Amino acid sequence: MAYFRNRKVNLLNLHYAIHALAATGGAAFFAVFLLGSGVPAPGVLVSIGLVLLGRFAIRPIVTAFASRHGLRAAVVAGTLLNGVQYPFLAEVHGVGIALAMLIAMSAMGETVYWTTYHAYFAALGDDELRGQQIGVREAIGAVVGIVSPLGTGWMLVTFGPRIAFGTMGVIAALAAAPILWAPEVRVPRAAPGAFRAAIPGMLLFAADGWLVSGYGLVWQIALFSSLHDSILAYGGALALAALVGAVASLTLGRHIDAGHGGRAVWYAAGTVTLIAGLRRSPPATPPSPCWRTRWARLAPVFTCRR
Repeated sequence: MAYFRNRKVNLLNLHYAIHALAATGGAAFFAVFLLGSGVPAPGVLVSIGLVLLGRFAIRPIVTAFASRHGLRAAVVAGTLLNGVQYPFLAEVHGVGIALAMLIAMSAMGETVYWTTYHAYFAALGDDELRGQQIGVREAIGAVVGIVSPLGTGWMLVTFGPRIAFGTMGVIAALAAAPILWAPEVRVPRAAPGAFRAAIPGMLLFAADGWLVSGYGLVWQIALFSSLHDSILAYGGALALAALVGAVASLTLGRHIDAGHGGRAVWYAAGTVTLIAGLRRSPPATPPSPCWRTRWARLAPVFTCRR
C-alpha cells in the first residue's frame, strides 16, 4: 500500500476523517432540518442556492488570502469557519434572521474550506498515486458516513438540535488539529496560463453542480418525505449509501492509477444514470400530510400546517 507512505497525505486523511464525521452528521441533515423547521421546500432550495451564490462571490477573496498566508493557514481557517455553521443551523425556526445568518456562515465557511483543501491535497499528494490516494480519502469519508448520520439522528431525537449540531461544530473545529503538523504550501501571486489550463476542470465542476442540484439536494428532501419524515430512518439510508460508496471509491481509485481513467469515468457515469432512473420512481408509500408534527420531539415550536 504505497499510497499510505506519504506522511503528509496521511495527516490530511486524518483531518478529512474528522471533518467527514461532522459533515456527514451535520451537512447531511441541512436541507431536511430546514424543512422540518418551518422553511418551505422552495425556501430550502433558495437558501442552498444563496449559499452557492455566496461561495461564488467570496472565492476571489479566498485566493488572495491563500496567496498572502499560505494554503495551510487557509485550510485551518476554513475548517474552523465551516464548523461555525452547524450551531446556526440549530437556531433556524422558519424564514428569518437566523436563516440569513446560516446562509452567510455556510457560504463563507464552505468557500474558504473547499477552495483551499482541494488545492492543498493536490500539492501534497503523489501524481503517480493520485487515484488511489483520493480513493482512500473518499473511502475514509464514506466509512465515517456510515456511523455519523445514525449518531446525529439519534442525538437529534434524544437531545435536540442544539446539542446535536453543537457537537458537530466542535468536531469540525477539532479537524483542524492534524493540519497544524502538515507542511506549509506557498501560493504564487501570479500563475500565467492557469485559467486556460483549468477550463476542463471548470466544465467538470459545472456538470457536477448541475447534477448535484437534482440528483443530490432535491433527492434528500424526497427521500426524507418518503421515509415518513423519520430522522433515524433517513440516517440509516445515508449510512447504507456510504457503505456502498466506500467500496466503490477504492475500486475506482486503483482503476484510474492502472491507466483506465476513461473507463472509470464511464463506469461512474453509467452508475449515476442508473441511480437517477431509480430515483425518479415514486416512493412506495406517500409522505404523511402533516409531517411537521413528527418533529415535536426536536423543538416545541414545530406545528402542523396543512
